[in-house]
Amino acid sequence: MSPDTDSLLAFAVDTALAAGGVLTAHDAPFPRAPRLKGAIDPVTDADLASERLIVERIRAAWPGHAICAEEEVHDSDLAGLTWYVDPLDGTVNFSQAHPFFAVSLACYHGSTPLAAVVHAPRLGETFAAAAGRGTTLNGQRCRVSGKSALLESVLATGFAYRRRELLDNNVGHFADMVLRVRGMRRCGSAALDLAYVAAGRLDGLWEPHLSPWDVAAGALLVAEAGGVVSDMSGGGDWLHGRSAVACAPGLHADILAVLAGREPEDSAAERAREPAGPAAERARAPGSAERRP
Repeated sequence: MSPDTDSLLAFAVDTALAAGGVLTAHDAPFPRAPRLKGAIDPVTDADLASERLIVERIRAAWPGHAICAEEEVHDSDLAGLTWYVDPLDGTVNFSQAHPFFAVSLACYHGSTPLAAVVHAPRLGETFAAAAGRGTTLNGQRCRVSGKSALLESVLATGFAYRRRELLDNNVGHFADMVLRVRGMRRCGSAALDLAYVAAGRLDGLWEPHLSPWDVAAGALLVAEAGGVVSDMSGGGDWLHGRSAVACAPGLHADILAVLAGREPEDSAAERAREPAGPAAERARAPGSAERRP
């Protein structure tokens, strides 16, 4: 018999809070050099201690469930009840003594999300959701923003550690998008970025080269807060497809259009709002008819 979502969510929240306590116990007020598991990809003792606590708790409470975690545990069969675990999302921030990091934990049945939590211990914020129950921030319901124009929106994105080696490293997408929006944020934690989309603090996010543990919890937060989640092609393979777009419903088509190199639907409206250039101002001035050569 499968556990109910209330039980899964209660367990996820309790476990994320405990893991957050592990992270704060390892935290420091000033930057510390982490170990590297790639050229610039860090790992800390806090990552490992947090993951080991979470895995121990899952194995004890739900011995038949699979685990897909970032650092050490990758069960092979993820078709049944599976926990996706990012014990410290935002390791660079953590090692830099920057407070934007989180524990991300979600339970799925196959590809169907059931319960999720993103807990930011230094910020004192816990985002939680269960399928069909909505999303909460510290117990209060939250919703995605109502924005529908890119020019009014603040979006987030991120870049892979291997960006120097990748042709599709997101730099081009960033250059295309930053000229069309009110603001861009690169905060360093996909899980928290998604939680912020769910709370309306960000209007949307796109990011390539994601792993399942990066997006599993945050995607349910966004969906249960009324948002749209897809992969960067507009399809539904955001869990294992290595990319995600999550946003207010009114922005989804335009974000996908920019990512695909197409003109978004609100471009004409954006151009109409842009201040006129000097030539246009001169043309409107009295007695300023252009002289022909």
